[in-house]
Amino acid sequence: MEDRKKISILLADDLGLVREGIASLCESTGLYYAMEHCGDGATALQLIQTRRPDIAIVDLNLPRLFSLEIVRKVREQGLATRVLIISARGDRKLVLESLRSGANGFLLKSASAAHLHDALAQIMAGGIYVSPEMELEKIFISQRRNDTGDPLETLSSREYQVFSLLIDGIRAKEIAARLDLSPKTVDTYRASLMRKLDIYDVAGLVKFAIQRDLTSVA
Repeated sequence: MEDRKKISILLADDLGLVREGIASLCESTGLYYAMEHCGDGATALQLIQTRRPDIAIVDLNLPRLFSLEIVRKVREQGLATRVLIISARGDRKLVLESLRSGANGFLLKSASAAHLHDALAQIMAGGIYVSPEMELEKIFISQRRNDTGDPLETLSSREYQVFSLLIDGIRAKEIAARLDLSPKTVDTYRASLMRKLDIYDVAGLVKFAIQRDLTSVA
């Protein structure tokens, strides 16, 4: 099958071996070809805009531009590229925020090759894919009931994005760049989310995240 007849994929991850491994898994099916590789969010967005891949496989924590901000901009611009978020961590709130931003799927990096292939097939068919471990049905049932009692549920989408980057050790100036916001706006979101969680320093946020297994650090 010629490349032009295959499904084109953009791979965005800051680790080269991860990009190459995923590319190999995709191309082994004979259905896909890796059109482009890149290691940061700003380049990923630019390549999506110029090359228009069928699918973009995007790591959650890319430098320079946050993955959910990439998705938001792609959807705002009406681009047809389907976006699969891949992440070393996953929780209900994170999956919901990914889907709300316009992502077509969410895949844990601990998933098998079979799950990757399932995800690609499902989103190309117009569906939404979430790693089976995340139990998609329970995620949406909990959302409808709104009875989790989890303080994270009180955070807005922007507040949760700032929270996610803070607990991974990203400084406020870099968070502003990744979210395409002003540093002052990031400070406002940080103050608001800390008030909602009743935690008033970054060390406390990290401890909270570790207790809930929300950090990307193993």
